[in-house]
Amino acid sequence: MNPEDSVESVLIGINGIGEKLARKIIGEFGGEEELLRAVENLEIDRLAAVEGISQRKAVEITRALLGNPVRSFLKTERAFQIHQEIIERIMSYAHTEYAKNRIMLLQPSPDISSAVEHLEMVMKSKEMVNRLPVERIRRLLRNIMRPETPKAIFNPARAILVENRRDYDHITDLGLNRYHPVIINPDPGELEEYELIIYVYSEGTLDIEDAFNIIMVSSDSSEHEIVPESVLNYFRRNLDLLRNALELKRMLGMETCLEEVMAIMDDVEGLAAGEVDIEDAVNSVKAWADSRLRELIKNVDLHGDEVLTLLNQGMTGKLEKIFDEVLGEARDRIRKLTGVDFDPFIRSYPLKIDQRELDRVIKLESSSMYLKEFERKVEAAGRLSELRDSVEEEIRYLMEFDYSFALGLFAAEYGLKEPEFGDELCFKGGLHLKLARSENPQRVNYSIGQPENVVLLTGANSGGKTTLLETITQITLMAQMGLPVCAEKATVKPVEEVYFLSKKRSLDAGAFESFIRTFTPVTTSKSSKLILLDELEAITELEAAVKIIATFIEFLVESDSLAVIVTHMAREIVKYVDVRVDGIEAKGLDENYNLIVDRTPRMNYLARSTPELIIKMIHEKSDDDLKEVYSRILEKFQNEY
Repeated sequence: MNPEDSVESVLIGINGIGEKLARKIIGEFGGEEELLRAVENLEIDRLAAVEGISQRKAVEITRALLGNPVRSFLKTERAFQIHQEIIERIMSYAHTEYAKNRIMLLQPSPDISSAVEHLEMVMKSKEMVNRLPVERIRRLLRNIMRPETPKAIFNPARAILVENRRDYDHITDLGLNRYHPVIINPDPGELEEYELIIYVYSEGTLDIEDAFNIIMVSSDSSEHEIVPESVLNYFRRNLDLLRNALELKRMLGMETCLEEVMAIMDDVEGLAAGEVDIEDAVNSVKAWADSRLRELIKNVDLHGDEVLTLLNQGMTGKLEKIFDEVLGEARDRIRKLTGVDFDPFIRSYPLKIDQRELDRVIKLESSSMYLKEFERKVEAAGRLSELRDSVEEEIRYLMEFDYSFALGLFAAEYGLKEPEFGDELCFKGGLHLKLARSENPQRVNYSIGQPENVVLLTGANSGGKTTLLETITQITLMAQMGLPVCAEKATVKPVEEVYFLSKKRSLDAGAFESFIRTFTPVTTSKSSKLILLDELEAITELEAAVKIIATFIEFLVESDSLAVIVTHMAREIVKYVDVRVDGIEAKGLDENYNLIVDRTPRMNYLARSTPELIIKMIHEKSDDDLKEVYSRILEKFQNEY
């Protein structure tokens, strides 16, 4: 992106994005500055979340705003397709959306220093993956993502109490009204309706002496000191993510603040788990006490005067003693279960519960518990607030790690090697990526450079000429993307542009005019290029095609570019221009009637296309009713020799 261009103008310049969509994108991010920040952080998932923007379009937007459009390097559709095929292979090794997006932004560049720096990183990653428990790490990485910011959860059981309209507006400006109701000038008794009141005071003018469920917080306190859930909910929402991240960091042997975060969260979540149901405890002890009273009263032997006392006063000394003993032990049991010392029973048989006393104690203890819990949560939220940036940095590091890890896996599984940069394109043991993981693939050696910077490639149909062109393209692109290449050894000449033209993929119905208009500027431009032409003789009649291609070769020979031209017209072309001719020739058919081909071209060798071998192969694999046709064709070939 040029400094003089606005973000909106760059967006509008992207195919498929008009003024309306451009403004919508900027609006979704809250302005051009935030959009640029997101792009610099490669937050492509945020761009793709905008309605009307696909993942691919988000990548295109990112490229444009970063000022490195890939189309300035890859000049033809087939060159672009080969680049995309490389990207798609690498993406299968990525686990996080961040890493996938980073990989989608990988592109070749003429800036070799950047390519070398990136290449060093990939080679270190390749070495690293050989030392790590790959499958366990891949399992954990699948659960790494950007932390989510949860929506506020409204809890009407608690309230924020303020003194005046100014404080009310302050709380709502902070958005804390999304968590609890905010009250001002409450009616008498209204405060008792809430389990906890957070009194945000500025002057302390409210009379709250009789309230037992109020905690006071200064109005200039931080958000988390008023509503700790504003911080805690973020960590709760991302707890599984943080747990996976912690395990991954441990596995990688790295220091992490996530140990402390998980300990704090375990402590916070344990607060609710430690609550005791006082009413359940009282009912449990009552059942025990009733059983114990029944057992003891059965053994009481009353005399006449004791019976009279029981009738007149309701209780004898012996019964008083039994009740004292049982209720004393019942009180001890309640204290052990609840931590509260109180007597909720009315003396009778069976015992009755003093509901008013029980409600009073439950209310007091609940308020006390809520106050302690609030204070613990504020303390936890304060520390977590301090750690949040570090946590997000660690998550981002793991997503960056996934990017390098994916590249390392790709390099290791494809057996890629580090290339060098030089004045020629030369490789030994080269392989097309689609063949790299097959059994016993046939590796290829090839080279091209000054003074023989343009080569005609001839030879057998189905002999691998197109595959060689694609291999040359892959090696060049991958090296200039800062990646190791699929060859035992390779030297790559840096170029500024790549052209791959094929009659099957690159030319439309107006093939001749299309080719002339496309290729004439290529031959005259001063930029260094890699040019790959695949059987373009069908663009016009043979003699004209020979003259046109020969003329283009004359210009290319005088340039700093490299060109490989697959053609069946080499014999005719060399009559007009001095150019190297290499050949791939089929030697025959094997026992299964497959072509036997040495796919490494012979330099300075004009190879025959050997169509008769293709016909013979088809003949042997055909049904009987078709063999007669192929036999007659073969007879005509045999008559030539």
